[in-house]
Amino acid sequence: MSILTIATRESRLALWQAEHVRDRLVGLGHQVSLLGMTTRGDQILDRSLSKVGGKGLFVKELEVALEEGRANLAVHSLKDVPMELPEGFQLACVMAREDPHDALVSNRYASLDELPLGAVVGTSSLRRMALLRALRPDLRIEPLRGNLDTRLRKLDDGGFDAIVLAAAGLKRLGLAGRIRASFEPDDMLPAAGQGALGIEVRSDRPDVVAALAPLAHARTWAAVTAERAVSRCMGGSCSMPLAAFATFEGDLLGLRAAWGDPEGHLPLVQVRAQATVLDLAHANALGERVAAELRAGVLAQGGTLVLGSEQTDNA
Repeated sequence: MSILTIATRESRLALWQAEHVRDRLVGLGHQVSLLGMTTRGDQILDRSLSKVGGKGLFVKELEVALEEGRANLAVHSLKDVPMELPEGFQLACVMAREDPHDALVSNRYASLDELPLGAVVGTSSLRRMALLRALRPDLRIEPLRGNLDTRLRKLDDGGFDAIVLAAAGLKRLGLAGRIRASFEPDDMLPAAGQGALGIEVRSDRPDVVAALAPLAHARTWAAVTAERAVSRCMGGSCSMPLAAFATFEGDLLGLRAAWGDPEGHLPLVQVRAQATVLDLAHANALGERVAAELRAGVLAQGGTLVLGSEQTDNA
């Protein structure tokens, strides 16, 4: 390969991520260029993604560029990547994870507890809605779409008392100072893959896979494999407020998952398990086991599992 071309969305955060991968590859001796693209997920800002196509809206155009040979790899926030990739594509690399937690951003309040009764909190993530309502059922949760800068601007314009964002994106863009409080997993369990970067390639490009191998982080890849297995087995539905988060202690991988009712009518269902994980197959098996327990708990509470489409979760 004379030049490796990276397909990327054109938001500031997506470009940071692509440039980060570019710089790592250049450090390994490769020549790298970027192909900036706008996806349908970036264009549709007036409706919830769960109603217009889910995660695939953020990756389809990038996959077309890979298929047509205009790019060799696509860099994604892993939580935006569908649980099942189209035939002919593969996840070739998962890089070391940034901070996986959710963050409260507010210009007036230093924590969730400080928010007054009925405060307006912005998020379009069904997962965050469900977990916020479990913590503070009095809050008024309003939809918030757009890239990270757009959401911060809407907060600064006075439309919200606080918003909830992924800490990773804020830190990557040098905006850690906007974080007023980070949510611990006990309060707000992250989305599957949150904070991790995934690199997608065509399955018939072993040369590109080999070039990316030095960038892979084995423990992050195992953790997100377990998390994504939960989402895949639960159906990954846009109408399913689902969280999954895994961490290592030695060779033991602990996995937690939660399902919530975004309307707050049903209690939160939570499951946790751990297993010795030495490879991705072990991680996948742990995720499948947790998903089975979670599914049983949801159905026992009278919840509904909608299978078939992809879950999405805001940055």
